[in-house]
Amino acid sequence: MEAFVNAAHAWLAALLGPQVDWKQVLLIGMSPVFLLAFMLEFAVEKRRGRADKFHLKEIAANLALGGSYQIMEALAWVAATGGVFALVYRHRLFDIPVNGWTVLPIFVLVEFCYYWFHRCSHRVRWWWAAHVPHHSGQTMNFTTAMRQSLLNAFVGTFVFYLPPVLLGVPPAVVMFMLAVDLSYQYFVHTECVGKLPAWYEYIFDTPSNHRVHHGRNPQYIDKNYGGVLIIFDRLFGTYEPEVAPVDYGIPRQIRSYNFLVLNCHEFVDMLRDVLAPGPWRDRLRHLWMPPDWNRPGHERASTWATDECSPAAKRQTRNIS
Repeated sequence: MEAFVNAAHAWLAALLGPQVDWKQVLLIGMSPVFLLAFMLEFAVEKRRGRADKFHLKEIAANLALGGSYQIMEALAWVAATGGVFALVYRHRLFDIPVNGWTVLPIFVLVEFCYYWFHRCSHRVRWWWAAHVPHHSGQTMNFTTAMRQSLLNAFVGTFVFYLPPVLLGVPPAVVMFMLAVDLSYQYFVHTECVGKLPAWYEYIFDTPSNHRVHHGRNPQYIDKNYGGVLIIFDRLFGTYEPEVAPVDYGIPRQIRSYNFLVLNCHEFVDMLRDVLAPGPWRDRLRHLWMPPDWNRPGHERASTWATDECSPAAKRQTRNIS
């Protein structure tokens, strides 16, 4: 068995470089499981008379976004990201062993990093421009989890996972833990499951908790960022229970299933806002201010047609759940 594992690692290293991205390896390996789960979800919902919630064009867009994300993440790791992680690990502060005593704390640390990555991806427009495709879907099923952007490989979201590496956790372990985290999250993107036992809802992210995160209802915007755990949302004041029916989507809803539009519409609008005439300090603030921030006297760019949400939602929104 050990010889097989060593041979597999050597093959992956030859294919992906000396720093294997175990995040992508696990996620790609889980893809058949994900697709099987979706087929089961559809069968259950069809039996319940809710098959009309599965829209073929949106599902196709979800799969296209997920596939391109996987490819670009793998290429970025080989080209640059893996080298950055290796460099940081070379200057690590400690040597943290990976064993039965440390696995759980390491996972919680990676989840903590994920919480802040996710929160910043909603509150900083530069990162929101890469995260928005995940939220622009207007239905909720397992394939919604696949709505990821190829821009993730370019906007530097990997920096949120460097602290554990600097502390001394091997990059392969950090990436594997992140993959476990992301794999779990696939199964919270569904309307097939109602609320789970109260103790579980209190500690963990669940379909109910995550439906809130995808809502553009005023009370649901910028809530429930957790991946596997929901305790950091409770600690930092970003938790909201599911009470009202969820209105999925984004306040400035893009009306497109075009792969390139879904990937790039917010990034293009952000760059147009930066390049529009005005004081350069204000123009640059479009990069790091919240997505709904606008400088005085400037009309926000909207390259493609969007539908605005209700006036009440616009008053309370920070431009996405």
